[in-house]
Amino acid sequence: MLRLLFLPLWATRIVFGASTNVQSSESVAPSSVSPSIITSAGSPLATSIQDPASLVNLFIGTRNGGHTFPGATLPHGMVKVGMDTNSPGNHAGYDGDPQFNATGFSQLHDDGTGGAVPLSLFKLWAFKSCGQFDTFEECPTSIASRNAPRKNLSTGLPDDFAEPGYFSSNLSTGIRVELTATRRAALHKYTFPAGTRNPRMVVDITNDGQQSSTDPIMELDSETGKVAGGASFAASFGPDRFRAFSCVDFQGDGFDLGQPKEFGAWLGNFPVKQSTNINQLYFGFRDELGALLTFTPNGNGTTSILARVGVSFISPDQACANAEEEIPDFNLDRVRSSARAQWNELLGRIQVKTDNVDPEIVSLLYSSAYRTHISPADYTGENPKWNSTEPYYDSFYCNWDTYRTLYSWMALHDPDDFARIIRGMINIQQHEGWLPECRGATAQHFIQGGSNGDPILGEFFVKFHEHAAALNVSSSALYTALLADAEKQPPNWDLQGRQVNIWKKLGYIPSDVWEVGGTNTKQVSRTLEYAFDDFAISQVAKILGKKQDGAKYSKRAGNFINVWNPNTTVPGNDSIVGMMQPRFADGTFNFTDPRHCSVNDPTQATCFLNAANKDGFYEGSPIVYTQYVLQDTAKLIQLQGGNQKFIDRLNFIFEQNYFDSTDEPSQQIPFMYHYANRPGLSTQRSRQVIAQFYNTSTNGLPGNDGAMGSFVAFYLAGLYPLPATRQFLLSSPYFPQISFFNPIFGKTTTIKANNFKGNPIDGTGGTVFVKGVKIDGKAWKSNCFIEWEAFQQGSTIELELTDDINVTCGKGSDALPPSLSTGGYN
Repeated sequence: MLRLLFLPLWATRIVFGASTNVQSSESVAPSSVSPSIITSAGSPLATSIQDPASLVNLFIGTRNGGHTFPGATLPHGMVKVGMDTNSPGNHAGYDGDPQFNATGFSQLHDDGTGGAVPLSLFKLWAFKSCGQFDTFEECPTSIASRNAPRKNLSTGLPDDFAEPGYFSSNLSTGIRVELTATRRAALHKYTFPAGTRNPRMVVDITNDGQQSSTDPIMELDSETGKVAGGASFAASFGPDRFRAFSCVDFQGDGFDLGQPKEFGAWLGNFPVKQSTNINQLYFGFRDELGALLTFTPNGNGTTSILARVGVSFISPDQACANAEEEIPDFNLDRVRSSARAQWNELLGRIQVKTDNVDPEIVSLLYSSAYRTHISPADYTGENPKWNSTEPYYDSFYCNWDTYRTLYSWMALHDPDDFARIIRGMINIQQHEGWLPECRGATAQHFIQGGSNGDPILGEFFVKFHEHAAALNVSSSALYTALLADAEKQPPNWDLQGRQVNIWKKLGYIPSDVWEVGGTNTKQVSRTLEYAFDDFAISQVAKILGKKQDGAKYSKRAGNFINVWNPNTTVPGNDSIVGMMQPRFADGTFNFTDPRHCSVNDPTQATCFLNAANKDGFYEGSPIVYTQYVLQDTAKLIQLQGGNQKFIDRLNFIFEQNYFDSTDEPSQQIPFMYHYANRPGLSTQRSRQVIAQFYNTSTNGLPGNDGAMGSFVAFYLAGLYPLPATRQFLLSSPYFPQISFFNPIFGKTTTIKANNFKGNPIDGTGGTVFVKGVKIDGKAWKSNCFIEWEAFQQGSTIELELTDDINVTCGKGSDALPPSLSTGGYN
């Protein structure tokens, strides 16, 4: 995991293009895509930002390990069509570094992942000419030979442009490429330089970013130029394989393209003219192969060729049907406009006032909100494993990354998609036995934490149980799915479920017990995760009136204390006493250096996923994981010696660089001062995190995107969620006003920051600390948290701001955020 320090957001202002930081000759959206924002209920939503899509910067984090996807997709679309480059960091296909060449334009990608490159499937590529004599046989069809530099601007940046639902690039070959998407299909436009005699298109069946393809199939129709095929590919973060299929057909833009004048299959750099399927080639394991077609150019002007691409995980015929159903007319402007309208409607449910706010903060909010709707992806109708009328979602990569903030962000403004995702997860459990954890392209991936589908289902039910039936979510099926994770040990807990038997027996995962069914690693991390998973189940049980279950899982939620060693200290700092530590089955403690897996680790360990790691922790130090008890921070404060000791420990984490914004276990740490009655410190720390680590440049993320979009969006909104609860920790927004429209309630909740005077550049100081809260005109009991009821009712929440960092949560005993040990969730 990289640790990169950046200048504050405002110190890196670079203005290119209309709405991105990478300029293009395509600098404005078509005039037809400026829709009024309409709510799901059908009534206009009063708004100050009519075209939020224009504020989205898709190139944030496309360099230095952010792995963000800047191509074209719909909200939760299956198809994510975009450029692929030959960068070693092209996990989302694209790399913003101009030194890397383009290799093709794939139909499927993921956003913000680690692991191996996922889903860069079914690339298209265009040639204006091939070789010295411009012959079919001279075309360099392999991915290594055909790649070409992008055209760079005078700034040195690539001439690429993107907006929600659209991407374009001008290549150094003189070819211009435009891309847009529907849910299961993509539309490409390739415009060739004037005078091109033999415009050619490559269809790549096998290159997936990993060179993992096997068992390819392909058929080429010599009369129409249609190409259909597919192959088996390796999962990017797990042991499984999957099959995927594509169907490509072509049409001239403004002219009759006719049938191809040359055609053939290719193997590596050897096109074979007149061949129509790969059985006419001598191919073997892991070969590169596809189709090559030469078309007659437009005799009356510039030649532009449209390529319609359907994708399926069922069959080539299904891929063809998807393309024909979703893009019947090859109309790029229509598809682009429709995509932008969908993004505008969704993003327009979040509204801000921008007085005295740096424009880049506004862009950072909407860009972050945009990325929260890329994954999971809606694969409904594309599940090859079983037939079902329920939605099917995929690209859960991974629940460990997303359960903390992503679904709580969706709960504020997008309950319909949230509910469909929940239904899909439940349906997976019904067919596979346990809730999905990590999942990509229909294949199970390796679990990072616990059974982290549990708090996602818990988050939905705690907030929407009164509307579950209206959202077609079965309460009984949801609870059954949770119990499967909690009570039934799977054959492989590295892929689904938990190591339940020993968890129920000991109340922690011991260091020295080896069972058939999974690796003996991450014992402390999994203990903490399992405890929170059970907390989520307890909250659902209590709502359902299952008092006995509620008490049972609440008790199990307290099992985090079983890995608390009160005698462990930090080397060189004896004032910090007590630490989460691995433990043997006989109850005695093992030892892991508290500095382990941090920048201060003398061994420089990473704690990434590795069966040889016996230290007990995953992607975080014991110092960080010791603060990782969302359900009972009050107990942590007691264990650590009281409020001041707790504050001192948090300060130590920041001052000694143990805080890691790239790793999920750190995400809630800036807000934890709330529980020690010092919310002003939380506000300042969280703002310093934004200033130091996040900006709108291509380097604007400190690591893999994962769930950083929702994490940053919450920070900018002045909120931090507590999953599977009805509380949000409260700070001050970066705006004088922010509103969320929730279609299921038909209500808009508005947070007003009275006395707003702007945001300090480095996150330090300013009139940003909350000293009083009113909800619908009445004084609220706490300056540190608000309840879900405010969002159900469509309340106006007014914050009184001050420059005094020493504000408190309030005077009453119920002013502090709730914790299990103080009776807050009973």
